[in-house]
Amino acid sequence: MRGNPIKSISIIGDGGWGTALAIHLAQKGYKVTLWGAFAGHIAAMAASRENKEFLPGHKIPPSVFLTADIHQAIGPGDLVVLACPSEYLQGTLAKIKTTAYRAKIFLSVIKGIHPKSFGRMTQMIERHLGKVPLAVLSGPTIAGETAAGKATTAVVACADLSLARAIQKVFHSAAFRIYTNTDVAGVEIGGSVKNVIAIACGVCDGLGLGTNAKSAILTRGLAEITRLGIALGGRKETFYGLSGLGDLATTCFSPSSRNRTVGEALGRGKGIKSILGKMHAIAEGVVTAKAVYRLSRARKIPMPIVEQVYKIIFQRKNPRKAMADLMGRQVKAE
Repeated sequence: MRGNPIKSISIIGDGGWGTALAIHLAQKGYKVTLWGAFAGHIAAMAASRENKEFLPGHKIPPSVFLTADIHQAIGPGDLVVLACPSEYLQGTLAKIKTTAYRAKIFLSVIKGIHPKSFGRMTQMIERHLGKVPLAVLSGPTIAGETAAGKATTAVVACADLSLARAIQKVFHSAAFRIYTNTDVAGVEIGGSVKNVIAIACGVCDGLGLGTNAKSAILTRGLAEITRLGIALGGRKETFYGLSGLGDLATTCFSPSSRNRTVGEALGRGKGIKSILGKMHAIAEGVVTAKAVYRLSRARKIPMPIVEQVYKIIFQRKNPRKAMADLMGRQVKAE
């Protein structure tokens, strides 16, 4: 890692999480630039000092510079935080490639898996930008709670532990406790696949199946995440940490969870197009369900919960029948 300290941070993505991180880092005294793809949305945020669409009720400090110009955004940043939805990452990276990005440190806070290449977000970043200093931050992080200064924990993962520690220092505060890890694959897989399991938990809510069923989905879902994660190079213990079990529990049970909310609506008989059409924010689990289902079949890794979520979303399978099929599988040892 380079010797210069991180003083200026560019956040690429003006959704709820990107905005929450901008608020947090500005309150810590860092020079923060927040970039969004749509000039109209950026102008509205600049006028009100609030992200009314994705993070209402939380004021953006005056020190945060808002821009829709990618060159203005990347230029001043020692650390570039990638916070756009996973499906827009490729297009965003193409914009970044037109800037002077090579001297920057990059941090992904995106949770997703590419539906065609099955690549993790850091793999996509390296594919487009080359070998840049790169880490990932993940964990049980509801944006509104972090922006409000409520106790939050997360993990920074990087093969270079010294870089992970440098980023840990940037984000850590009395209300935001940051741990380090070197298992990048495990942290990313846990943070991505948990969104699919959260949809299944939401289906339980929509069907009124109760807490027993949700706890079963969470627990067996963790087994599926771990099974896939180990096959893809992750360490087993990572999936029982903040980026695995911690993030999974929050996403499965929080009323604020977009993915759980999607599942609840599916359980109540709504169609996926209708559900997504009414949502302001992106539910990453929908795209990830397709990627993980295809990946699990290609690798011959049994992931029955992921399979049923995929069939509910993309094959219009009846949610109650899907849950019955999960319960009716051949019994086995735990």
